[in-house]
Amino acid sequence: MTEQVNEWAVLDDLYGLETTDLDPVGEQELAFYGRCSTEDNQDPETSCQWQLGNAEKFVSGRIVKSYFDIGQSRSVPWHRRTEAAKLLDDLRDPGRGWAGIVVGEGTRCWFGNQFSLVAPRIHAYGVSIWVPELGGRYDPDNVTHTMMMNMLGGLSESERQHVQQRTRASMNAQVLNEGRHQGGRAPYGYLVVDGPPHPNPNRAADNLKLRILSLDAATAPVVQRIFRLYLEGRSDRAIATELNRENIPCPSAHRPEQNRHRSGDGWQATTVGAILQNPRYTGYAVFGRWTKTELLLDPDDVAAGNIVKFKRSPAQRIVRSRRPAHAAIVSVETFTQATLERKKRAGAGNRARSRLERTRPINSGNTYLFRGRVYCEICNRKMQGEMLRKAVYYRCRARTLPPGSSVREIHPPTVNLREADIIEPVDEWLSTLFHPEHLDRTIAVLLAEQDDIDSDTRRASLRRRIELASTRIERHLAAIEAGVDAQMIVDAMNAAQADKASAQVELNNLPTQELFSETELRKLIESHGDIRLILAGGAPENKKELYNAIELQVRYAHLEHRMIITTSPVGDSAGVRRGT
Repeated sequence: MTEQVNEWAVLDDLYGLETTDLDPVGEQELAFYGRCSTEDNQDPETSCQWQLGNAEKFVSGRIVKSYFDIGQSRSVPWHRRTEAAKLLDDLRDPGRGWAGIVVGEGTRCWFGNQFSLVAPRIHAYGVSIWVPELGGRYDPDNVTHTMMMNMLGGLSESERQHVQQRTRASMNAQVLNEGRHQGGRAPYGYLVVDGPPHPNPNRAADNLKLRILSLDAATAPVVQRIFRLYLEGRSDRAIATELNRENIPCPSAHRPEQNRHRSGDGWQATTVGAILQNPRYTGYAVFGRWTKTELLLDPDDVAAGNIVKFKRSPAQRIVRSRRPAHAAIVSVETFTQATLERKKRAGAGNRARSRLERTRPINSGNTYLFRGRVYCEICNRKMQGEMLRKAVYYRCRARTLPPGSSVREIHPPTVNLREADIIEPVDEWLSTLFHPEHLDRTIAVLLAEQDDIDSDTRRASLRRRIELASTRIERHLAAIEAGVDAQMIVDAMNAAQADKASAQVELNNLPTQELFSETELRKLIESHGDIRLILAGGAPENKKELYNAIELQVRYAHLEHRMIITTSPVGDSAGVRRGT
């Protein structure tokens, strides 16, 4: 039998051509990526373990490193997730120790068109992707694989929207039919305490109870007094001045643990106005007055993802219970009279009505470039923008300080800072700071500041509160066992339990602090183009947008005639400290 000779053998060998089927992918070292959000009904450790186990079932390789994001929504792009961003950064390292990425569930990892944006970047570094829904490795040349991953992203987006709609409909029904408290800070005048057993049998079996609003004996009379004074003809500012004069703690001073974002330096007219417009003081549950809205981080770059902002809800989205849900501080009749009085005082002017009803402010026609970004160094408050002699000024008035304030004696009657005096030094400083020659150093300083964040301070404070409340409860129980009449300490016991419960809820809902990568910082800065040209000849609206994007802050030291300029170009000032 004559042996068949392959006449193409030499050329095949010369050109490197393969005439046989490709060998199957052998064992390789892999990196695992997973994610769980704060909405999961399981702890992050359990979520990580089942996703990791699901990934290990269908790969023949060995998982040598894990990246797992906690508290990150699937709608957040990979470069803005903490662990996913680290994974993308590690792609550049040839000695990373793994040659492929495996996920435990595709719908948890990719949302919308995220896969089509991330996959080419991963494949550019010669790294493979393994997805359970595909049953193996993703092949970028396989049209079916590409189609299935696009469908997977769409299903993930659809699933999220359905969950949001079902959750919202369920919460609306609970408020409408049961008057159930849906969480959040208790309004001034109320406390959140344990109520009846949870209606869900499984949760009731775990001794969980519903949370309800209970009257705060110390502050409920103050709310009643505010309504009474307003109906007698007092203005919001006059009521605030009277309360400050009598040294009545404002809401943020009364419960500082629930108002960390407030200074607690006294009553303001806006605080009084907010109380007068809160319908929950009637005893009825009202839900949905504010809603989360997702806005594009950069309208010109959809791939950058969204940021969440709270906005006033339209009237059709607000739900009120059919019957009283908690103890009333004022009657419906009193609240109605106060509401009608506000509209009456507003008159027919839209501008006055917008101030009284806290609606979206009406554009006055003047552009305040530094609105909300100029602070008085003496009292640490924002300076208000005003037109004075056809020029824009930022002013801080001493008469708005609460009586007894420690800075009232050294504060001038009015601190004035002309906007024109701010623009030139700010623009000159920014032109130098974000010049291409200094941009690397600026980003390095911001990243260094970010690494110094002490994210555990608030958690440690809350845990300490829980421990102290538990100690008080144990002492009360010991006193009862020793023979003390339980009726004598029932109020103290309830107060300790309420304090412990509120601290625990706040601890559980404390957001995970988001750190930003070098890539994101650079992208946010460079997305605004040449900053020097914007500052030199840009329209006022563009300059204001730039100041807002970089979180510019100006602190004016009146006595020294000096401005302290700081910035934090990360889009969210909660993420990093301000660098100078």
